[in-house]
Amino acid sequence: MAMFVHLTSAANAPRVRRSGIRAVAHGQGGARGVYCFPVLPSYTVTHQWLRELARFGSRGGLVAVHVRLDDAQPVLVGHYRDRARDAQETAPAAEAVRRIAALDDPRGWEVFVPRAIRPREVHRIRTAPQVVGWRYQPDAHGVRPCTCFGCRVRGGYGSRRLRERLPHPLDGPPPPPRVLLARITAAGTPGDPVALREVLHWFGMRRRGPLAQLARLAAHPDPTVREELVWAVGRWTTPGVSELLDGLADDPHPDVREAVEEVREPW
Repeated sequence: MAMFVHLTSAANAPRVRRSGIRAVAHGQGGARGVYCFPVLPSYTVTHQWLRELARFGSRGGLVAVHVRLDDAQPVLVGHYRDRARDAQETAPAAEAVRRIAALDDPRGWEVFVPRAIRPREVHRIRTAPQVVGWRYQPDAHGVRPCTCFGCRVRGGYGSRRLRERLPHPLDGPPPPPRVLLARITAAGTPGDPVALREVLHWFGMRRRGPLAQLARLAAHPDPTVREELVWAVGRWTTPGVSELLDGLADDPHPDVREAVEEVREPW
C-alpha cells in the first residue's frame, strides 16, 4: 500500500474522519479529485506544500491527512507546471512514489488521485508545523512576486501596495461595477455565456457587489454561467448571498452544486 499525505484545513478534520476526502479539486483536463504527496523520508519535502497552501487561509491551521492507497491505483504524477500543459502522466500509485522519491529535487511535484478518498483509506490525521515548505514557488526568494489573482492573497500584508507597484495586465484592478453591469446588459438576454463569465470573473475579485443585478443569472440556461456566479459572489459579504446560494445548492447540474459546497467550506 502506498502512503500519501493530503493537507487540509483543521476545520475539515471531523468530516474527513467521517466521510473521507471529497473530490473537489480540479486537476489536469478539469478532472475532479484529491491532491496529495508521497510520504518520503524527508519530513520537509513531504510537507513542502504546507506554507503555500496556508497563504490562502485556513480555520485552525492545516492538518496532515495520511492516506493509504492500493499500489495499483491509477494517479496523475508530475510537476505542478506540467498540469497546465496536460503533461502529467498516469501511473500506478506505487510507481508515482518511486518516481518522486528518485528525483534530485522533488519540490513542486504533486500526485492527483482522480476520485474521492474513502474513509477506510484515511490512515491518520495529525497536526503539522505551519512553517514548513516554500511559498509562491520553489526558490521564490529574490524573484519578482506575481500579482495575478491566483497568486495574490486578499488582505495579505502589503498586498495592496504590491498590486499598485506591480499591476497585473490580466487580473486587475477590475473595472468599476457600472462598467461591468453595462457589459451584462450588452450581452443580451439570456446573455452570451462567454461575455457573462468574463464579467463574473471580474466581479469575483471584489468583496461586495451589486447582488440584486446579478441574481437573474442564477436562472441562466448555461450551467457554466451559474457555476461562475457561485464563484463570483460566494465569498461576498453583501446581504442576500446566502439565500442565492441556497437556491443554487439545488441546481440540476452537479458542477453548480459542488461549487456551492466548496465556497461554503470554512477557510
